[in-house]
Amino acid sequence: MKYEQYIGVDLHKRNFQACAVTAEGTRAWEGPFPRTPAGLQAFSARCTPRTAVAVEATGPTWHFVDAIHDAVDTVVVVDPLKTRLKAGYAAKTDRLDARRLADALRRESVVTIYHPPVAVRELRERCRSRHALVRTRTALLLRMQALVLRQGLSESPARLYTPAGQRGVAQVALSPQATAALQRLGRVLAHTTHELEQVTREVEQAAARDPIAGALTQVVGIGPILALMIRAEIGAIERFPTPGHLASYAGLVPGVEMSAGRLRAGRITRRGSPWLRWALVEAAVHGPKRRDAEGRWARRLALRKGALKARVAIARRLCTELCTQWPR
Repeated sequence: MKYEQYIGVDLHKRNFQACAVTAEGTRAWEGPFPRTPAGLQAFSARCTPRTAVAVEATGPTWHFVDAIHDAVDTVVVVDPLKTRLKAGYAAKTDRLDARRLADALRRESVVTIYHPPVAVRELRERCRSRHALVRTRTALLLRMQALVLRQGLSESPARLYTPAGQRGVAQVALSPQATAALQRLGRVLAHTTHELEQVTREVEQAAARDPIAGALTQVVGIGPILALMIRAEIGAIERFPTPGHLASYAGLVPGVEMSAGRLRAGRITRRGSPWLRWALVEAAVHGPKRRDAEGRWARRLALRKGALKARVAIARRLCTELCTQWPR
């Protein structure tokens, strides 16, 4: 389908540069806009119902797409890693980036990424915020452990997490600065734990209401929390033709180098959703405990390759079960 104009947008935190070209490749207009309600409205006024817009995936992309969605015919979010826009150019400026993006959109040579609906984005924010709190709590516990180790004690992070463990450490004579630091960390830990418990309840309630998350809990190793995170990060399973595509999106497939008939498989790519990769690896911990054929394969692999490599391989195999269990 041909459009009246193709617009490339180089988006930043405070402003964005836009360039519009016609179907023949002639530059129609270009200019900067502030990333404010007035700037977005001014940009939308330059668009028509037969306009296609391309914008690279950055932090404010989804807000920008939501703001202009009704003013144009098509908005695509471009994958900057897979779309080559700078080949043959020595300079890189906002104006040139917008021009190249508009021209690539006109030639249909951009690689787009999935635009999740608002409901899926809200699930992602909830699950990711819980994940961030878990990592923050772990970091606080490890810092508290390091502090007491410097004072000659040997407390594990698990014991420091409990109120009884913290009271026991508080009764030991520490240096004044160590005592003050431990108390500060304890207060932050208590507040973080309270917030984590609250968001955990919200995640569990959301998982109970979501039919897709409920279906994913049938996979061994996946509970309500992991199920909701996997459901949110995948969004729509239809965008993955095979389980291999899903594993690639999670960054769990090995990088491949082939030259002169020689094939070398290296480390996993780690490209894609880090949250999905984390959830799959967490679920894979239970792989060797299974009593079916998958469990026997996982135990043999762990003995041959080691527990960590086996866990990644199990996580990759879980993609097949997810595609099977996902409701259609």
